[in-house]
Amino acid sequence: MKRTRRKFSASFKTKVVLEALKERKTLSELAEQFNLHPHQISAWKKEFLNNA
Repeated sequence: MKRTRRKFSASFKTKVVLEALKERKTLSELAEQFNLHPHQISAWKKEFLNNA
């Protein structure tokens, strides 16, 4: 079975990163909420902070 990559819009990534920056929930909780892997959120957060 072939897996396809999911593509996320910039607005979705921003929404997730802003929630992560608020630090109201753990990365694990956010990952479950948004159906992502915690490492993905960390990568987006790092990219966001580097480009801010």
